[in-house]
Amino acid sequence: MCCDCRAINKITIKYRHPIPRLDDMLDELHGSSIFSKIDSKSGYHQIRIKEGDEWKTTFKTKFGLYEWLVMPFGLTNAPSTFMRLMNHVFRDCIGRFVVVYFDDILIYSKSLSDHVDHLRQVLLVLRENHLFANVDKCTFCVDNVIFLGFVVSKQGVHVDPEKIKAIQEWSIPTNVSKVRSFHGLASFYRHFVPNFSTLASPLNELVKKDIVFLWQEKHCLALQEIKQKLTQVPVLALPDFNKTFELECDASRIGIGAMLLQGGHPITYFSEKLHGAALNYPTYDKELYALVRALQTWEHYLVTKEFVIHSDHESLKYLKGQGKLNKRHAKWVEYLEQFPYVIKYKKGSTNVVANALSRRHVLLNILGSQILGFNDIKELYEKDPDFANFYLLCIQKPYQGYYIFEGFLFKENKLCIPQGSIRKILVKESHEGGLMGHFGIEKNLLLLKEKFFWPHMKRDVQRFCTRCITCLQAKSTTKPHGLYTPLPKSNAPWVDISMDFVLGLP
Repeated sequence: MCCDCRAINKITIKYRHPIPRLDDMLDELHGSSIFSKIDSKSGYHQIRIKEGDEWKTTFKTKFGLYEWLVMPFGLTNAPSTFMRLMNHVFRDCIGRFVVVYFDDILIYSKSLSDHVDHLRQVLLVLRENHLFANVDKCTFCVDNVIFLGFVVSKQGVHVDPEKIKAIQEWSIPTNVSKVRSFHGLASFYRHFVPNFSTLASPLNELVKKDIVFLWQEKHCLALQEIKQKLTQVPVLALPDFNKTFELECDASRIGIGAMLLQGGHPITYFSEKLHGAALNYPTYDKELYALVRALQTWEHYLVTKEFVIHSDHESLKYLKGQGKLNKRHAKWVEYLEQFPYVIKYKKGSTNVVANALSRRHVLLNILGSQILGFNDIKELYEKDPDFANFYLLCIQKPYQGYYIFEGFLFKENKLCIPQGSIRKILVKESHEGGLMGHFGIEKNLLLLKEKFFWPHMKRDVQRFCTRCITCLQAKSTTKPHGLYTPLPKSNAPWVDISMDFVLGLP
């Protein structure tokens, strides 16, 4: 039962008690293998209203006026009051073998014998403070438990299958409100999904102010891709503060990505879509900005102990030795200097995860939306004379720099293009499409090699450029020089002046 408490909330002096962060609570569970969960029964109603203050909670019904004798839902200070009570009664247990989030109490231990002792202490605290539990919602002595929407086990943190099922069954949104609802639910598990911000970018455009809701193919693709990613999420390891943290970060044209690891196992992911001036940053600035944003996000992990930063931008290695800094770099470097870090250069071809976060999703999304039938090239790899062997060898694991990502074959972060019309489309687009200016063979080849790979690419580019009608008609190399023409006659002294150099004088 919940009453309309807006009137009393408006004149209530606000009490703010700190609410624990979800990440901090999950971090405490590292190394635990046995869990129990206790759910308080009608938690708020177990707190008595101070005697003499009951009249302040009066509410009106068709049967007359009533007063609350216990703390009701809806009061502005109710959450802080309940959280303070739980932290107070479990003060000797929190941080050792108990985490508490409102009416959810999680007991964690490394062995069964320890767990029985811990459970006994928790139940004794509940009895002494006259707090009651809902037996139907309690779980005791299990190796995995659902806590605050996550499945916690010895291996790490998983997503809740029931919530993922709800996301999978979500129908196509028909208005802005439904888009927000889907985005909110999917965002709850964003730490499990590499490059989530870039994936959800088309959906974010729909919920902007003064934007007319128009559901298009690109929104449908984004919705389906998020659903697909959430069914393939990895198990995130719980952080061990006795081990060294590792950070991988990278940046692309419109996004930045990072991954926090320990011993090669991911702990969490971070991604962000670039906006405004950040879109125009040079590559070095984007790499440095990705590093700064990752450190801001995971500062509580990294500020106290030396960690390793892996980056595929070699100049970041010399960050501490830079002399002259502009205003933006100086601000970022000042922030970085509070961290005990070591930067190690990692070639882009080996920095697979961070590159995937920021580049591959962007590349595939752009091509998929601009080139009709682009996704069909997945089916061409197995029979393609250039890539069939590599594709089959990469199904299980990467092979000689080749690997499969979302069904597409990559070589060292470059998308492999099988034989067919797609190659001609890409060459044509890089030569004369969009803002391209009918560049020459070398520049055209350089543009394509940055993102794509196929054998004899130079031959294909050369053949297309030498046959381009516009280039044949307009390029200066195709025009004859013509006959010499006389200089115009001057009508006054010092109007036309000619000079020449005389060499070899003594």
